[in-house]
Amino acid sequence: MNKKLTALTRGLLGIPLGIAIGFIVTLIISGIFGNGEYLSARPELIAEMGSEINAVFLQTGLSALVGMAFAAGSVIWEMEDWSLAKQTGIYFLVTALVMLPVAWFARWTERSFKGIAIYFGIFVGIFIIIWGIQYLIWRQKIKKMNEKL
Repeated sequence: MNKKLTALTRGLLGIPLGIAIGFIVTLIISGIFGNGEYLSARPELIAEMGSEINAVFLQTGLSALVGMAFAAGSVIWEMEDWSLAKQTGIYFLVTALVMLPVAWFARWTERSFKGIAIYFGIFVGIFIIIWGIQYLIWRQKIKKMNEKL
């Protein structure tokens, strides 16, 4: 299968995953900050959208977009003629260019330079941690495969 079709297929499969993760995040946030109430979306988003249901529809669509971008972007890791640095840089760029606007529109971040800088810093930190864990896992798998040879 060519890379574009693979990216499209994975992107479509990533939509429900993004929605599910978005819902799980609302459950976690509700458990921590909700004082026994379910927080379906940020109060600022609800106010901006005019109703809770409108805010949830927007947030669900944005979560689907995030799932689609991360899943479709996974094809980047299969570009065998690219260096690991190039793969990492392009995947980071793709995901950051989706996450930052989504965070802005969903009001997951404060709408200020400081808020965006903090959100970006957190995104970079999480990206580095996940990348490092994946790198160590794959390095171990490769080591085991080489030992079998």
